[in-house]
Amino acid sequence: MTRVIPQAGIDLLGRQAEVVVNDGDEPLSAERLQEEARRSDAVLTLLTDGVDADLLRSGDRLKCICNVAVGFDNIDVPAATAAGIAVTNTPGVLTDTTADFAFALLMAIARRVVEGDRYARAGRYTGWGIQLLLGADITGATLGIVGMGRIGQGMAKRAAGFDMTILYSDEVRQPPERERELNARYVDLDELFAVSDFVSLHTPLTPETRHLVSWERLNTMKPTACIINTSRGPVINEPELARALREGRIAGAALDVFENEPAIYSDLLDLENVILTPHIASASVATRTRMATMAAENCLALLAGERPPNILNPEVLESPQFRRRFELTGASA
Repeated sequence: MTRVIPQAGIDLLGRQAEVVVNDGDEPLSAERLQEEARRSDAVLTLLTDGVDADLLRSGDRLKCICNVAVGFDNIDVPAATAAGIAVTNTPGVLTDTTADFAFALLMAIARRVVEGDRYARAGRYTGWGIQLLLGADITGATLGIVGMGRIGQGMAKRAAGFDMTILYSDEVRQPPERERELNARYVDLDELFAVSDFVSLHTPLTPETRHLVSWERLNTMKPTACIINTSRGPVINEPELARALREGRIAGAALDVFENEPAIYSDLLDLENVILTPHIASASVATRTRMATMAAENCLALLAGERPPNILNPEVLESPQFRRRFELTGASA
């Protein structure tokens, strides 16, 4: 286990396996992670752990990588499949928690909540003013959702309560009946960015979505528009976003994820019209606990020779490389 996770997940694994936990304050180095992988049947990882082809070639004992996250861009899944190693994640459980937080960021950036807090704490509030910290209305505004998976759909449900016009763009279009349920209209990305008052990003990080939000795209947005990102940091080109915010090309941004976490692009730190939070969109006690137990359940199912509930590469289960890993340790797949 590469980091301490909520105790319920550790306890669940500990009842059936010997569990080695990195209880330090820092992530394991690549060398240490490879060393532990060589003597482990399973490795539980967090999104801060890079699992590359070198690690996946670390001996013949390792059978599965269980990510305590819904995203898995930290893991080379094709390399894992080629090596005969199963990869799992924890989808679904964090949908509502993350959508709640994304909508909270939308409301906060629209109404300048964090800016107002800083203003009051600095002793600058001397009385009500008719033009003090004017923000944007949310009710009746247009929301563009990039990525209409579980969390994107959760965002749409919340927006419906504010009578927002809901647009979305995705590689896969929702069925007509689902669009009606969500009161959402499919548009291409160009139209979405051009007409939305708020753009909320819920797309996975892929080669196609890296720097999807660039200066060219930001330059098509309304100067009154705001962008919210709770997906993955590299979806946005941060220097170009900082320029757009600094020059007033867009009104604001609220970011929970960053391109080079935990580092934050320095120009963003100096801007008043951006909210920065430390990747906490799924950070509720209940959700993080369920993520930990789900990862543990995936792991235990796999080691018991069963199909994990949330496997990303199910084809690996029938591969000779995968079966060989069980044979070498006297287990049965």
